[in-house]
Amino acid sequence: MSRIRHVLGSRPALAGTAAATAILLTAALAPTAAAAERPSRAEAVENAAAALADHADSLGLTPDQRTTVRDVVVDADGAQHVRYDRTYHRLPVLGGDFVVHLAPDGAWRGADRATAAPITLPAVTPALPAAEAADLAARALRAATPGRVLEKLTARPRLVVDALHGTPRLAWRTDAVALDGLGNPVARTVLTDARSGARIDAWDRIESVTGDGRSLYGGTVPLETTATGSGYRLADATRGGTYTGDAANRTDLCVLGLCLGRAPSAVFTDADNHWGTGTAADRASAAVDAQYGTDMTWDYFEDVHGRRGIAGDGKGSYNRVHYGSGYNNAFWDDTCFCMTYGDGDGTTFGPLVSLDVAGHEMAHGVTQSTAALTYSGESGGLNEATSDIFGTLVEFHAANAADPGDWLIGEKVVRSGFGRDALRYMDRPSRDGVSADCWSASLGDLDVHYSSGVANHFAYLLAEGSGTKTVGGVRHSSATCDGSAVTGIGRDKLGRIWYRALTVYMTSSTDYAGARTATLNAARDLYGAGSAERAAVAAAWSAVNVTG
Repeated sequence: MSRIRHVLGSRPALAGTAAATAILLTAALAPTAAAAERPSRAEAVENAAAALADHADSLGLTPDQRTTVRDVVVDADGAQHVRYDRTYHRLPVLGGDFVVHLAPDGAWRGADRATAAPITLPAVTPALPAAEAADLAARALRAATPGRVLEKLTARPRLVVDALHGTPRLAWRTDAVALDGLGNPVARTVLTDARSGARIDAWDRIESVTGDGRSLYGGTVPLETTATGSGYRLADATRGGTYTGDAANRTDLCVLGLCLGRAPSAVFTDADNHWGTGTAADRASAAVDAQYGTDMTWDYFEDVHGRRGIAGDGKGSYNRVHYGSGYNNAFWDDTCFCMTYGDGDGTTFGPLVSLDVAGHEMAHGVTQSTAALTYSGESGGLNEATSDIFGTLVEFHAANAADPGDWLIGEKVVRSGFGRDALRYMDRPSRDGVSADCWSASLGDLDVHYSSGVANHFAYLLAEGSGTKTVGGVRHSSATCDGSAVTGIGRDKLGRIWYRALTVYMTSSTDYAGARTATLNAARDLYGAGSAERAAVAAAWSAVNVTG
């Protein structure tokens, strides 16, 4: 499934070393395990396939269904976790994903399922024609972008089985995409009952050689580049071939796989391997920030979690800077496996190439490659929070004195016209005027960039604890929702717990209650069932009103 994720989303106008990682994980999960005894990914898939044959009934698998492997995690002690998607009569099942957990010897330990509802339909022939589903989605996109003239609007329906919203039913999943008057992409996914035509759900889709460079936000930074016969290319062979190109202020004519043409991504070149001037007047300066952000995000996931690349396959993504004209956003797009950055309008935002924004957007790619949290309701808030959490941890991990780590999102890119000094505040999310600090039954009705506040608040409390303190030169103050006092366990442990929860236990339908369970399971795996870390996870969730 393709995904486009913006760093901003909806808001009121102007409102306000892999080896070291393996050692650490081995010590945490199984001190006596030998690396040579660990099964390979292929062996894990083979073991899981054998386990599925014996446990098909418990997973609701029937002869009408097929499964495909999405991701594989093999722990240091040899335990295996294989994530599957499923189809029903060859139709994708939304909410059909599940994770199989196996012991080091391949024995069944259990499974986590996005839904436990039996998937059986009387027929897979829609009563609502595809053309009508497309028209409904096009109307929904227009309604979601009031006051803007939309051009090149296209809606592509795809028949699916929806198991995310109660009893499984036949549905049209329609991706509606267009360009607004400035040439910026807008997109919305609409889920429609394929029999009655009733709206089920809808959500936004526009979610996102050693040289040196003088960046806009991070000072002078190191860059790995590629030598050519006449100079250098801003391409990094040490990080999967990641490169940065110039979009030449043009915009895409494609979104979500509907392509008439993309903005260019001509790779930046330089004669002396010293890139940019640190000012926006030199187009290479923004490229330095983008390439550096990609480097630091790659390094964080590899150094801390042993993950090489966004998809965990060692392959790099690429960046495009100078997208559009005065474009006030940045986004990750799975269809090109690339990051795209606007220059901002100069009044509300400057170029959106800061380190935490880069980490935020590329973390969307990690989420899509693993749990694929659905981008609506509470799971959508968790999707956004995952990117804020990892974007923040990337900033801390980089340890750049010119952009020290803090718990603000986008503080480098905002300008006076925005009305406040950051996009979001993780210590107290409600400081932005719209985000939620505490869970409530209506949380899922909020835009996902604002319902993310509860998980952001949890993450801050788990890492830093409650009360007032200065982090990265910024004063932070975080109160709890239940009046309790929370003692933090540090950013490193937060990251390890959240990453394991995301990659091993969360599924597409995980909500806040499910996130609590997933992180408790992750803390148990990493630190023990009776550990202080697991108790801290429980306390931090209770402190934001997510209770067991």
